[in-house]
Amino acid sequence: MSALEEKAKAVSDGGGFALLFFIVGLVASLIVGWVIFPKLLYSQKRQPFDFNHKLHNELVGEGCESCHFFREDGSYAGVPKLAQCIDCHESVQGETEDEAVFVNAYVVPGREVPWQVYSRQPDCVFFSHAAHVKSAGMDCKTCHGDIGNSTTLKVYEENRITGYSRDIWGENIAGFKTNTWDRMKMDDCSECHVKLGVEQNSVQTGKGACFVCHK
Repeated sequence: MSALEEKAKAVSDGGGFALLFFIVGLVASLIVGWVIFPKLLYSQKRQPFDFNHKLHNELVGEGCESCHFFREDGSYAGVPKLAQCIDCHESVQGETEDEAVFVNAYVVPGREVPWQVYSRQPDCVFFSHAAHVKSAGMDCKTCHGDIGNSTTLKVYEENRITGYSRDIWGENIAGFKTNTWDRMKMDDCSECHVKLGVEQNSVQTGKGACFVCHK
């Protein structure tokens, strides 16, 4: 083999090694970014006890609003307080461990249940349930999914950096979604407003921009 041929072979071998190094690095980066990073980014927290939405939904008369109701002034009550539950749960109902935990650890001592709220928005966000449910007639399922028919609570995942639930960003680390309830980001609100032709300005001031939705 001539000197020129040996040099060409060396360059070819070097190029092959660089390509292999690039492919290995790319695959490693994808694994870290798509598999390992999401597991490190979110911590899992247990709810105080499990809750059966379907069972309760079957026993009440007004669906979601039986427990997640609107006050007389139109504001949204949010997660039910202990006072709403005591009428039925003053003493242990049934034989489940979750019911016993609820009554003995919270009802008897009069302690509010420290639920982890999956849909809690950042403090800088202004969101009106009344405007969406009462005025626009939106179904709770549009944003929250079919939680009314769930028999158990899913694992609560908290972003270690922001402190918010994974439900805000969504399960898919790339932000892709299939259903309207897969994410609760600003882009999702905007997408729905544009799609439905919602007035983009503030009802109070008639002006647009950031302060329509942000405090």
